[in-house]
Amino acid sequence: MKLFQPLYEWTLQWARHRQAQWILAGMSFIEAIFFPVPPDALLLPMCLARPERAYRYAAITTLTTVAGGVVGFMLGQWALDGVWPWVEQLGWAPAFEQSMALFRQWGFWVIFIAGFTPIPYKVFTLSAGAAGVAWLPFLLGSVVGRGARFYLEAVLVRWLGPRAEPVIHRHVEALGWAMVALLAALLLWHGLSG
Repeated sequence: MKLFQPLYEWTLQWARHRQAQWILAGMSFIEAIFFPVPPDALLLPMCLARPERAYRYAAITTLTTVAGGVVGFMLGQWALDGVWPWVEQLGWAPAFEQSMALFRQWGFWVIFIAGFTPIPYKVFTLSAGAAGVAWLPFLLGSVVGRGARFYLEAVLVRWLGPRAEPVIHRHVEALGWAMVALLAALLLWHGLSG
């Protein structure tokens, strides 16, 4: 059963759409607050479809995800009681508590690492606000962490260029299932260690 191949083809079609930049900006913004799909899912195909615009797409993704992160920060700082049922419903409460402890200990470095890695950035934006992380370090860590991640992806796509697309196309099913297996392993490990 091919699951990821049709999804990949659909994403590539959207990546070539004339409104793709706006879709990327909106997706990046809401992902930083609550949306479960990372912006990389659209950023990478867009960079593959138009490598000459890869850095522009990375900039759009960085700016809009940081803007969404600011909204998440403000929700954590001023409206945590209102969003807490939603945090619990999504199962983010343990991650939220862990990130609060990390912020108290490491501050700026936590948001930088969370911005660069696939760890849900939205959890860290909420907890940064709730933990009372200073505004400037939060913003700086977000810009540097998220920017490094998205520009690295853009650089890799530009460097690999057209050679990347056939490889991805040929192995998209294996890559997709490998990501599912990795996610399942991480969730299992988190469940067993928590």
